[in-house]
Amino acid sequence: MTATRVLVLNSGSSSVKYQLLDMRDSSRLAVGLVERIGEETSRLKHTPLAGGGESREREEPIADHEAALRALAHELTADGLGLDSPELAAIGHRVVHGGLKFTEPTVITDEVLAEIERLVPVAPLHNPANITGIRTARSLRPDLPQVAVFDTAFHTTMPESAARYAIDVQTADEHRVRRYGFHGTSHAYVSRKTAKLLGKAPEDTNVIVLHLGNGASASAVRGGKCVDTSMGLTPLEGLVMGTRSGDLDPAVIFHLARVGKMSIDEIDVLLNKKSGLIGLCGDNDMREIRRRVDEGDEEAALAFDIYIHRLKKYIGAYYAVLGRVDAIAFTAGVGENAAPVREAAVQGLEELGLAVDGALNSVRSDEARLISPEYARVAVAVVPTDEELEIAAQTHALISDRNA
Repeated sequence: MTATRVLVLNSGSSSVKYQLLDMRDSSRLAVGLVERIGEETSRLKHTPLAGGGESREREEPIADHEAALRALAHELTADGLGLDSPELAAIGHRVVHGGLKFTEPTVITDEVLAEIERLVPVAPLHNPANITGIRTARSLRPDLPQVAVFDTAFHTTMPESAARYAIDVQTADEHRVRRYGFHGTSHAYVSRKTAKLLGKAPEDTNVIVLHLGNGASASAVRGGKCVDTSMGLTPLEGLVMGTRSGDLDPAVIFHLARVGKMSIDEIDVLLNKKSGLIGLCGDNDMREIRRRVDEGDEEAALAFDIYIHRLKKYIGAYYAVLGRVDAIAFTAGVGENAAPVREAAVQGLEELGLAVDGALNSVRSDEARLISPEYARVAVAVVPTDEELEIAAQTHALISDRNA
């Protein structure tokens, strides 16, 4: 019997998201979340999807990631989907930062894990949690292939002219300072799905992907390869986000330190957790912001306008980078669900061939779809992202090639 199942793990600092997929038909067998790991009361929610089982939830102390993985393994076993199943081909791990070394999915060895650890200084919030999840999973199934799929990998095709900052080259190289980009699995999946939606091959399609969630990023994808992206050394650069400022004059940091007497750590927290939409209007939920806008709230309206202004700047910039654009694709929580954001983002860009059909834009659907009128020169699409499926697919393809 050929093993076709892949368990996808996304380990955060205090949580583990997981999905078990069968790659024969890309179906989900189970999904779940363990959160508040290490707190007095942790929570596990597990939903078996094969056979239509009901969700199970429990709250109890879960001390660490090893306990979390054992708990989720127990839930999978209860549904006949345990980690000891001969049908489990591999475990795929989301790893946020792979630097320049990891340009594709990689089977995890001790050497690979050591390199991921060396990248912790450029991903201090994410890579340590990813490493913990990998170590725990390897201890539970040391015989099973474990694969790292990197958020940064899709963006390693950027030319140096897009990836380098205009600072002293020696300093930049010594400290690995360059634009890496993030949300890469989403941008890869969505750009490919957009090409399929247009009936074109990815290598013949130019797409601007707008991944708009609490974290947000844009990418310019030419012929299936990323040539520019909005996030940089860290996920702070680029678009206005839920709690992150996005693009900022670097001198603001010096000003806050010298004049505001703020410490580096205080500024870090300000820009990453107290800025963006929540800093502008006190809300980072686009649904709530739009409700407030509709009720005449001027603070929310200004926050929305700043968000859209930045988004339009990137659409225009990436249009220029690509030269020819076949489609703009909206994805992630805001991109997939906030019709007013999509409408406002392309409003006034008719000279670039962009337009949104109001009726099509208002339809809610889980399917990839076009929302532009037939006459539009550039297609505008809504393409639900599926990062877990992308991780599973890359993991399974790698393992299958090794076993061929």
